[in-house]
Amino acid sequence: MSSPVNGKAQSPAPQSPGLQSQQKAKTPEPTSPPSAKSPTPGPASPQSPQSPEAAVASDPSSGALPGIHWTQQGLPTVDNDTDSTLGSDIESSTASISSSILNYRTLNGRTYHSDSVANNEYWAPNDPKHIEALEVLYHALELARGGLHLAPLEDDIQNAVDIGTGSGLWAIDFADRYPNCNVVGTDISPIQPSWVPPNLRFEIDDATKEWTFKEDFFDFIHIMFLNGCCGNWADIYKEAYRCCKPGGWIEHYDVSPLVLSDDGTVLEGSAMDQYGKVFREAGKKVGIDTCTADNGTMENGIKEAGFVNVQVKDIKLPISPWPKDPKMKEIGLYTYATMTTDVEGLVQFMYTNVMGWSKEEVTVYAAHMRQELKNMKIHGYFNWKVVYAQKPE
Repeated sequence: MSSPVNGKAQSPAPQSPGLQSQQKAKTPEPTSPPSAKSPTPGPASPQSPQSPEAAVASDPSSGALPGIHWTQQGLPTVDNDTDSTLGSDIESSTASISSSILNYRTLNGRTYHSDSVANNEYWAPNDPKHIEALEVLYHALELARGGLHLAPLEDDIQNAVDIGTGSGLWAIDFADRYPNCNVVGTDISPIQPSWVPPNLRFEIDDATKEWTFKEDFFDFIHIMFLNGCCGNWADIYKEAYRCCKPGGWIEHYDVSPLVLSDDGTVLEGSAMDQYGKVFREAGKKVGIDTCTADNGTMENGIKEAGFVNVQVKDIKLPISPWPKDPKMKEIGLYTYATMTTDVEGLVQFMYTNVMGWSKEEVTVYAAHMRQELKNMKIHGYFNWKVVYAQKPE
């Protein structure tokens, strides 16, 4: 989500004081290409992955198959009749900040956020290929939710923040919609554009740590698609409550990685079936919540933080354009484009770094996943959830 979707004339985003001080204190110098670093305690090192059999043996009830299962299956047979692609000209651009933040970690040729920003092992890449896929997903999520937010905001709100803004598309659209509102987008990677609405700025920050914002400040706090970013959502909701203005709103829009079907067409042991099961098992191993939309995590956590008027909306997001309903078919097409563009980026960190899969196993698995996504007889979907609530006056 690196480039604005509209063509309005906009001005460069001002840098936060913290970033400006970093630039003055340290002039970026040429560095050699980043090399893979050992992750923080929890995930196994990419150089010495654990065996697939041992990786899943700890929880036989998880239903997660080892990576060797897919190499034993071999590559799927290509069916040209079902092949479909969605092109995209979206390009990623980054803000100009200190070289230490841009010193990304690498794994099998993919880049991840710098250790200088956050010490947690977030699973998603931050390279242009993955950002392109997320920009397509953004449109599916906006269509499914029915707009930029569900919280009943006033037109004259003054301050809003987008936690985990990614490439900033939502923040850009929100700043355009509320031109008199000061909007901040935070993320652990500087992958946002510099040409944005004048009332929007981006900051590099880790939402899993103590927030640096003032108390009782924001009219609206927005969180979208941070599944798998932390092990304790209660801490994030408490920080959100502290920084939310009395009468202000929080809205969290997130997902469960499990691919479901109401008619049994997502077969047990299939690539779709395994997608969420392996991801969930990996999360358990490193102490990260990877099923944010399940088990009442969002609504219960927000309520326990002190918010009231809690509202919940469940959304089925088709994984491919199989629905007959035109709107759902369009949403499914966007989701399909996201998945097929970067299956490897969605699974690589958790499958290889945590579960011990080899690069070949991930490649073969991804081929099976793409093949199943092209089959319109498989009616898979993700369960997304929107929870919004208000801080008491």
